[in-house]
Amino acid sequence: MSVGSLQWGGRFRRAPDPALLAFGSSLEDDLLLAPFDLETSRAHVRALAGGGAIAPEIAAALESALDRVAAEIEAESFAAWASEKGFEDIHGAIDARVREIDAVAGSWLHAGRSRNDQVATTLALYAAARARDGLARVTAIAAALAARARNALAPESVLAGTTHGQPAQPILLAFWLQAAAEPFVRCAQRFAAVAREAMAMMPLGSGALAGSCLPLDRAAAARYLGFATPSRNALDSVGTRDALFACADAWARACVPAARIAAEVVSWASPLVGYVRIGDASASGSSLMPQKRNPDIFELVRAGTQRVLSDAGTAWSMSAAVGLSYHRDLQECKQSAVDAIERADALLSAFERAFADLEFDLATMERQATHGYTLATDHADALILHGLDARRAHRLVGERVALAEEQGRSFDASDLLALGEAVGGTALAAPLDARSSVRAKATEGSSSPEAVRRSLDALERELAAIASER
Repeated sequence: MSVGSLQWGGRFRRAPDPALLAFGSSLEDDLLLAPFDLETSRAHVRALAGGGAIAPEIAAALESALDRVAAEIEAESFAAWASEKGFEDIHGAIDARVREIDAVAGSWLHAGRSRNDQVATTLALYAAARARDGLARVTAIAAALAARARNALAPESVLAGTTHGQPAQPILLAFWLQAAAEPFVRCAQRFAAVAREAMAMMPLGSGALAGSCLPLDRAAAARYLGFATPSRNALDSVGTRDALFACADAWARACVPAARIAAEVVSWASPLVGYVRIGDASASGSSLMPQKRNPDIFELVRAGTQRVLSDAGTAWSMSAAVGLSYHRDLQECKQSAVDAIERADALLSAFERAFADLEFDLATMERQATHGYTLATDHADALILHGLDARRAHRLVGERVALAEEQGRSFDASDLLALGEAVGGTALAAPLDARSSVRAKATEGSSSPEAVRRSLDALERELAAIASER
């Protein structure tokens, strides 16, 4: 009789169909959960011993057996053993290995415990750990972007900021880099909240759905694992995956700013634009065209984000189809969430490394910063400051843009003279170069060097505060 047929006890008289057992198995996907599941088993031993459900010598023997399993997990020999035995999931595999190590003590490990509360607790621990990993990842990305923004402030490097993909107004490169960093700060706050949520209430001790008749010391188990408190309702806690799904959602949302930056980098890397050069360590070539230098990593980040978002959303949507308590559907939900988390981590790691390898062509950026009449808004603002209403100022500058375009030239001093006539012949003071344009900005949060410097100060203080709370 196979291992799979023994784990259900006396209710079944025949071994399960091997093909169906394999279909229902999540062992291969569960292996990364092994350290967390082991900790959950350690906590359960403390709950059993603390409540007097097992003798001290049994508790000690279980601890010893679990130490041995921990060493096997660390040495990566446990995974091979579990796969060879054909277990349905990681939880059953660890329980069986403990019984194999110590048959007498091992037979007590599952007392008062269901796979339902075991799985829910293991996934909460995994979610908390991966949320902390996510927090570290996005704070590192935000800090790196902020550092590059600082470096770009000293020469006041400028480029044409865009809306709708069209030249709009001159901005500092530091301002663009700060804008790239800001979403990752919000992601860090989100990860911190998920880590707290995951460790708020411990499912362990809930049993299958109704609690246990055994005197389990749930408070001792919660203290050991680091949960704030045992869960309040067993029926809810065994079937809830909120923390796991919130973790997947946080990772997926962290990929979105990376994908948006990647999309811009892909267009900037074209020689037709020439704003950036992909570093040798992250670029790829063509098997046919010798001249090609492709931004493959950024393209993969852009596309991979769609998969991560899909997996995270799938986890939530599948869970909406089942009732309270545990249903096997949650195994599929779990896998979608875990896939989202692990894929997102790989994606953000690749993005971080590739962006660090990126070189900005500051001369090309500055040369094109006023292309497309990006100073037009500054001239309209100058008219408004001289008392002209906004609608008339907009129309007059638009007329000068149309004329300059017809004549095939940039905006120049002649346009300022002509516009000055609209305000009584006053000599109009307005920027005629990109650097003057950014320096003229007066509002907080703008692209002026001083505003960007203050914003970076605030961003860095926020990152330091988040790091201190970890």
